[in-house]
Formats: sequence, C-alpha cells, structure tokens
Amino acid sequence: MLEKIAHKLTRNPKLVAIIAVLLLIPSILGAAATHINYDILSYLPEELDSVKGEALLEEPFHMAATTMLIVEDMPPEYTNQLVAQVEAVPGVSSAIWLSNLVGIQFPTEMLPNDLRDIFFSGKATMMIVQYDNPGASEATMKAIDAVRGICNKNCFLAGFSVFIRDTKDLISKEMPLYVLCAAVLSIIAMCVTMESSLLPVALMLSIGLAILYNFGSNILLGEISFITQAIAAVLQLGVTMDYSIFLYDRYREEAPHYEDKRDAMAVSIVSAFKSLSGSSMTTIAGFLALCFMRLTLGRDIGLVMAKGVVLGIATVILVLPAILLLMDDAIQKRHHRCLRLNTDGLNAFVVRHRKFFVGLFLLLFIPAVYANNHTQMYYKLDEAVPQDMPSIVSNNKLKDDFNMASTHFVVMSDAVDHGSMKELEQAIDDLPGITSVVAYDKLLPDGIPDFFIPEDLKKICKQDGYQMMMINSSYVTASDQVSQQLDALNALLKQYDPNAYITGEAAMTNDLIQVANEDFRVTSYLSILAIFVLVAIAFKSISIPILLVATIELAIFINQGIPYFTGSEVAFITPTVISCIQLGATVDYAILMTTRFQEEIQKGLDRKEAIQRAAGAADVSILTSALVFFCSTLGVALISTMDLISGICLMLSRGAVISALVCMFILPSVLVVFEPLIAKTTLHWRTPKSPKSGGSAPAAPSQEAALPQGKETVSHEV
Repeated sequence: MLEKIAHKLTRNPKLVAIIAVLLLIPSILGAAATHINYDILSYLPEELDSVKGEALLEEPFHMAATTMLIVEDMPPEYTNQLVAQVEAVPGVSSAIWLSNLVGIQFPTEMLPNDLRDIFFSGKATMMIVQYDNPGASEATMKAIDAVRGICNKNCFLAGFSVFIRDTKDLISKEMPLYVLCAAVLSIIAMCVTMESSLLPVALMLSIGLAILYNFGSNILLGEISFITQAIAAVLQLGVTMDYSIFLYDRYREEAPHYEDKRDAMAVSIVSAFKSLSGSSMTTIAGFLALCFMRLTLGRDIGLVMAKGVVLGIATVILVLPAILLLMDDAIQKRHHRCLRLNTDGLNAFVVRHRKFFVGLFLLLFIPAVYANNHTQMYYKLDEAVPQDMPSIVSNNKLKDDFNMASTHFVVMSDAVDHGSMKELEQAIDDLPGITSVVAYDKLLPDGIPDFFIPEDLKKICKQDGYQMMMINSSYVTASDQVSQQLDALNALLKQYDPNAYITGEAAMTNDLIQVANEDFRVTSYLSILAIFVLVAIAFKSISIPILLVATIELAIFINQGIPYFTGSEVAFITPTVISCIQLGATVDYAILMTTRFQEEIQKGLDRKEAIQRAAGAADVSILTSALVFFCSTLGVALISTMDLISGICLMLSRGAVISALVCMFILPSVLVVFEPLIAKTTLHWRTPKSPKSGGSAPAAPSQEAALPQGKETVSHEV
C-alpha cells in the first residue's frame, strides 16, 4: 500500500505541489481565525478558589476585569467629566470615583480617611474602572483602547488587563521577526554544512508548509496561548528539519541505483516513512508529557507541538518529494564548498581517556543537579517585558503614589450582618501590608441609611446573594510577603464565611506558583518514563535506556543550572518546557550514536574500534541537527524583548548544543565502558542481523530498526 502511494506521489509532483499550495488557503484562514489567549492565569485549574472567585466576578458582578485610572495635576471638573466619558465606553460596566459616591461638591477634607486615601494621593486622583467581559477578552481589549483614547497625557491606566493589552501589541509586532530570523539563520547554518545553496531553500519550503498547516489546524483547538504562538514555529522548524534532511540524503543514496529518479524517490519515501514514524516518537512523547500539567498551558503547548511533529512528517513524506523532484536539477547545479569535519582524532582521544570521561559523567551530576534545584524562578509576569511599556509605567505609579502594589478581590455571602462586616473590615485593615479596603460599608460616610444609597452603587458591591470587597496591598505579586498576607486574609475570611473566595492577580499568581512546582515534577517524571519505555522497546534492552536517558538528563541539568551560576532568574514555565522538549528532541542524538555503535559491534569489531567508527559516522549528523535547532531558536532569544519568550528559546538553543557535546564527549566513553553490561541486558546486542533479500537497491540499515536508526543517514554532505 505504502509503495503504491509513493509511486503515485512521485509520478505527479506538479499536482502534489499545487494541492500543497491550495491547502495554504484554509490554513491561513484557520490561523487568522484562531483566538490567541494572552492571559496565563486563565490556564489555572478550575477547582481552585481563586479561579472560582474570578468566575463570580465575571458573573454576576460583571467585574472580571478591573483597572485603575490615575489622573495627575488636573482639576476635579476634568475627572468628573472623564468619569462620564469612561462609563459611556462599550464594554465598561462602571467607573467609580468621588462624584459617584458623595458628589463632586463634597469637600475632600471632609471625606473619611479610608475613602480619601483610596482615591487621592497628593496631586493625583484615582478612578476604578470595571469591565463587562473577562480581562483578556477582545471586548475588554477594545474597551481599554477606547478609555486610553479619551484620556490626555496626564492619565495613566494601570491593571493586569492593561498589561495583557500591551503584551498582545508586543507579541504581534515581534512575531514575524521571530519566524524570519529563525528561517534565515537556519538556512545559513545549512548552507555551511550542505554542498548546494538551493537545497536549504527547498527544505525550508517544506518546513514552512508544515508550520502553516499546523497553525491553521489550531482552529480545531479553539484557541492557543501567546507563548505557544511565539515559539511553535521556530520549535517546529528546529525539531523537524532533520526529517527533511533524512529524506533527501536517502534520495541521493538511492538515485545511482535507478534510471528514473522518480523510482529512487519512491523508495526513499517508503524508507523515510518507516524510519521517521519511529524516530519521531521520542519527540512526540516529550511534547505530550506537557499535556499532564494541571496548568493547562502545558497541554496547549504540548498538543500544538505534537501535532506539528506529525504534520512535519506528513509534509516530508507527501510534499517534500514533489518539491525535491521539481527542483532537483537546479539543486545539483548550485554546488559550493561546504564545511567538512573530521572528528577521528577527537574520538580517539575520548576513547583513550574513557575512564576519565565516565568519571566526569558521574561527577558532573553533583553540581548540575544542585544548580538545577537552586535556580531562581520568577512568577511576576510584568518582570518579563520591557519596563517602559505604558502599562508597566502606570502600574509603577499606582504602587508609588497610592501604595497599591497588588489588589485582592473578595467574594462572599451578603448574609453576613452589618456589625460582623464592620468587624471584618477593621480586622483586614489591621493586617500587615493592607493599605485600603473598598467595601459596601466604606463607600459612603457613616450615618447615611441604606435606602439613600444609589441602586447603581449597590450593584457594584452586592449581586445575587454575594458581596464584593476590593483590598489593596503594598506587597507585590508573587512575593513571600503577599503569599503570607493571602494566607492570613483567607483564614480571617473563613471565620465569617467558610465559602468566601479571594481572587485577583496576586491570589491567582500565588496558586500558579504552587501548581507550577507540582507540574514540573510530574511532567519531568512522565517524559523520562515515556522515553525510557520507547528506547527500551526499540533496543530490547534494560541498560541502554538508563544510560541514554541519564546522559541527556545530565545535559538538561547543566542547561537549567547555568542561570544559578550566572545569578539570573528564569520564568516559572521554562524548566517544565525545557525538561520535556530537550529530552524528547535531543535523545535522538544518543539513539543515533548507540545505533551506529551496535552496528559496528555486530560486524565483529572490538568495542573500542566500534565506538570510534560509530562516533565518526554520527558526530557530523549530531552537529548538523544541533546547529539547525540552535540557530532556529537563538534568533528569537536575541531579538525578543519579552524575557518569557527569549528565556525559553535561549535555553532551548543552549540545550541543543549541550546535548550534542555530551553525546560526542561523554556518551562514547559511557557506551564503551558499559558495553559488557549492555551485552548482558540487551536482546541480540552482538548478534549480526541477517541481510534482507529482494529489491534492486541495497537496503538501508535504518529500515531494520525504526526508532534507533531514524536519523542514521542525516549528513552534512549532499
């Protein structure tokens, strides 16, 4: 069946190319229609109290998004007029200021201290703006733009929703640069290691199609996160380019054996499918491990990237052959001198000093694991963006002028009596770090009967049996102080209402910290277990998966431990993503080395000579693969002004190089030293494979063991 499909594909390359181009139409439409989620906190598990509280703010209070509008050096008449203009903006549910509460004519000095401190600070005053829709919704984004549009230069709009709006603008502006830089650097890297200047372009066309197909099919998921959108293209390029190189190398290997190059390509398609469908399993397993995170951002990245790998293989098998056949003559004409590396001397040195390198392998785990476990992480998202963004400037003003570094929202039953509420509010005021409390009983001076309170004002604080309080804190989000404050606040609230919820950016970020720490352990263990099983099945061995996974884990520990030695912090999501992706994507380097080693052993060579030959054959392929991965992610790390994105890509690019170096320097020594143990714990380790019969062309070794030999013929030469 597969042979028939391959035969038909190679007989109609122009038709295949036309169909591939036509498929871009729904892909582009699907990519454009896919919603991008810029709110990381929305990926928290729904069973958390902070998430339940956020849902109540959305319905019935219609306050899922709240911003603070600071007005400096302007007369009260301007602010009063601005309140009416802000309230008229579609998507704004309310704007709370002095004029809503006691009227603009009421003397400021006669206001209660708590009320005055909330809305006034020196020459600045603050307005609380609330929105109908969630903070990251398109309606709220448009409302924020409209509010900004009616403000003058003395107005500053602060809040998490405003930060999301600015993040969206930043990513939208930089996203095309990510893809362009990754493509250019990858083409340059391939031009250095390939003999044809046009071949990298042909391979990039295939990968480009696969990336667009992947982005277009994201419409089936409903939405993707902005992190996924930013890194998916470059990551897919880095991990799937090897598949394209493998197909082309196999085609050049088969071409001399056939008069018609289409027959050679058909044989190559069959071989590529059998090999790549197995070798890609480790990469897919690494991505799918992310799906088990409680923070569903991991599932978002994992599904998109696993799908990207599958579509990458499909494009290599179905579309790339047509591109190569159509461009073959031009590719052969544009030859140039390329980099040729001879690592025989290096490999001989490594084998001679194998005991030293095995000792180094074991000793490196101590500082690497320690540094990995002590690398500092940050969870405050505004630390990951340029500090001159308008939302960051406004948030800093809110903190400096009004002593509001974070805001907590409390949703609780309105059945709590007036006396208990006054007692609770006073107890909250007395907590360390609390600067002000906005509650139903504090919005108006004492002595005014309940029936005098405007209905619109009541709706702000009480709805459907619930009441809401806004508590301002001088402690910054994601700090130890705010975490302790939230614990104390939660304990206090439960005394008055066991079903009270605390929500807001600080509360949700506090939950995010706990969830992320748990996710890191779970996903790391799952990715190790999945890849251990795949390698064990492929080699029919117990010892080989232990040695290979340990080798790549060392590379991961080194990669993730470097920030500890440099004194830098990494984003909370980075270690989880790196541990799964680096293991899944670069364990193929170790698999390739081990496969070639087994082949040489089965030829009857002693283990020292076998590892030198295996390393000589595998080194350049490993370096080529690592170089493409490195270049595709390094560009994003260098040009992205958002540390969350640049940090992930920097560690991915660095991880590819570290994994390659570990596989070239340490793994050969480990394999040759532990070869007797491998032979005892691996089925048919030294047994020569019987030659396959049939076929006019010699069978490639990669056809004999799909997973371990999937990248065997990847080469720097054309």
